[in-house]
Amino acid sequence: MTAIEIFTDGACSGNPGAGGWGVILRYGETEKELSGGDAQTTNNRMELTAVIEALKALKRECEITLYTDSRYVMDGVNEWMPNWKKNSWRTTNKKSAVKNLELWQELDSLLSKHKIKWVWVKGHNGHPENERVDKLARDAAKSFLGKD
Repeated sequence: MTAIEIFTDGACSGNPGAGGWGVILRYGETEKELSGGDAQTTNNRMELTAVIEALKALKRECEITLYTDSRYVMDGVNEWMPNWKKNSWRTTNKKSAVKNLELWQELDSLLSKHKIKWVWVKGHNGHPENERVDKLARDAAKSFLGKD
């Protein structure tokens, strides 16, 4: 199985507001950067989208070390998602649907194709790749500012 590293981040100017996401895919010495965004979104949606877009970019099953500064995404996958699925994608009270449902479901289907080790990194703390994906995400968000 191919071993790769993935670094992800999302950003938002206002919450909701213009948002962006950034990704670095690393296989050995080879790196690829991806980014994108949305004119009207939330930070959590951009954090989820970063991971989704990273996984969609992979062409085969991989063994991944995925670095994120998003507790929302990491805890969502590792702690909350199993119960959400048992509760038909409803929150603990079983009355309301999980927020960002379509993104969580897309992420869930992508996760099943890979073996993933999740690593949380403290954001804005000098981690080189986290700083790079943060800049990619912020630059992508800026591209939507001032546009209708």
